[in-house]
Amino acid sequence: MTSLVIVELTPIDKTKLTEYSTLAAETLKPFNGRFIAKGEVEALYGEAIHPMKAVIEFPNKESAKNWYNSGTYQAIIPLREKGMKCQFHLM
Repeated sequence: MTSLVIVELTPIDKTKLTEYSTLAAETLKPFNGRFIAKGEVEALYGEAIHPMKAVIEFPNKESAKNWYNSGTYQAIIPLREKGMKCQFHLM
């Protein structure tokens, strides 16, 4: 079954965030992951903690977890932490 990684984020350094985003997109390819949506959030009800979201689609949960835990992705987490405050959720 298709799985989604939902990223909620608040940019803190747009230059580092742009660099991270470019690298992160490349790490998805070996796991058949792809961005299906990203951008600002418009809350229809309630309060959004982070003003932006990204949705990444994977063929299954195993692929999503393997991507997140891969050495290639783990190596760019320090850059991610400099570029944004975030939460990652797997569905």
